[in-house]
Amino acid sequence: MKKVGNQSFLLSNPVKIVSTASIVGPKEKEGPLCEFFDQALEDEFWGEKSWEKAESKFIKETVNMAIAKSKIAQTDIELCFAGDLLNQCISSSFGLREINIPFFGIFGACSTFVEGMILASMAIDGDFATNVVCASSSHFCSAEKQFRFPLELGNQRPPSSQWTVTGSGSAVLSKNGTGPKITILTPGKIVDMGIKDANNMGAAMAGAAADTLLTHFKDTGRKPSDYDAIFSGDLGYIGKDILIDLAASKGYNIRANYNDCGVLIFDKEKQDTHSGGSGCGCIASVFSGYIYQMFQEKKYKKVLLMATGALMNSTSSQQGESIPGIAHAISIEA
Repeated sequence: MKKVGNQSFLLSNPVKIVSTASIVGPKEKEGPLCEFFDQALEDEFWGEKSWEKAESKFIKETVNMAIAKSKIAQTDIELCFAGDLLNQCISSSFGLREINIPFFGIFGACSTFVEGMILASMAIDGDFATNVVCASSSHFCSAEKQFRFPLELGNQRPPSSQWTVTGSGSAVLSKNGTGPKITILTPGKIVDMGIKDANNMGAAMAGAAADTLLTHFKDTGRKPSDYDAIFSGDLGYIGKDILIDLAASKGYNIRANYNDCGVLIFDKEKQDTHSGGSGCGCIASVFSGYIYQMFQEKKYKKVLLMATGALMNSTSSQQGESIPGIAHAISIEA
């Protein structure tokens, strides 16, 4: 059995992350992590006629770039796990419709990228595949139009709101080759904190993040200091503080080595992004750019990557439903 504790899994053969690729939009280009992305665009349309078409182009290009960087022939990539925020995951399915790789369209909201990496790791460790590509994307304009208000309204954003990242990240995982290794998987459970405010995603997701994080520590016997860094997906400033407090209430001090990708990707003061970044492209681009490069430069040897997601849509919000959260975590080691 690969299962460890209640809901974690120890891979018999650690899966290598052999390459990554990232593309971001103009606001992300102005942020503090700009130098780590493969490509930073000048405009949100990228030559396309709609924001949705542009987002499909993001994920298509990052997948192709990651495969090219891996030096693995595209015909040798056996599976693709990808998803996004748009209805029926059209960014992924439209963008990757010509890729000619068996495709799984997945949805875990902003946790989709790590969800894909978990499923890919299981497929590789279970001898169902040797090489798999994972990707996710988001776009500020397409997400705002779908989940909140038309941009033309110019609605004022409350301080708790987050800025959906325009961008995409992808990673090629393999049984062979070199690169940081995925060693432990901790899939998350749905946790509902009763939050109904779609402009307070951090609070809605923090409970799920705490549940997965604490479960990972209990299942594995590890403690926060065993990791060089712990990254959550897109809790933002508010959700980050809540997670620190929730962990502390259970005896785990994560303050010293924990950060959030939604906090890192923007300059809160200079860019007026309120509580930080969010979206499927948030953790995907930050991992595929910044975190992966830190592994390559040997500045990180062991990282816990935990993606969070708010499992809502526009209909559930209009009907007054609360926002369930999810968080998936993987241990990555040099």
